[in-house]
Amino acid sequence: MKKSNVILYIAMSLDGYIARQDGAVDWLDDVEGDGDNGYSEFYSQVGSVIMGRKTYEEVLKLTDEFPYAGKTCYVISRQTTKNSPYVTFTDEELESLVSRLKEHSDGYVWLVGGGQLVKQFLEKRLIDELELYIIPKLIGEGIPLFPDGTPPADFELTSTGRHGQIASLTYRSKRNGAG
Repeated sequence: MKKSNVILYIAMSLDGYIARQDGAVDWLDDVEGDGDNGYSEFYSQVGSVIMGRKTYEEVLKLTDEFPYAGKTCYVISRQTTKNSPYVTFTDEELESLVSRLKEHSDGYVWLVGGGQLVKQFLEKRLIDELELYIIPKLIGEGIPLFPDGTPPADFELTSTGRHGQIASLTYRSKRNGAG
């Protein structure tokens, strides 16, 4: 099986937040986009999904059906939680989990979020690509994409796009020639 990149594909406000303080993403609802902004094409290339427990809980509030059914999905959590039909809860070391998924995933390994997990992935240099969708709103406060203490990292811009009022920026990690 082919080796897969870890990609952070996420929307954020102009002021750098991915959700309100309580985890809500209602500020995304009335943005003038352009169809699905390329999400369907991206999602069709995803083999595995990784997210933090808080992000998982917010995803469950947003929809009646689990949106990542059919994909291998891991929820990173220190709490012992019973696995569901769609997700595996794990406290496995990120390097081990990511290495295994990169070897066996048929497609991207998608880091869904949230901010604290993004910080941990950056600390361990596990992100190969960033695909950021900038929403033209300032929400003032909330959960930052890059929380305090996020380590420095170098990326190179590989593409830009416009989807209605949403800007997209794609970056590749400069470390180890990823990509």
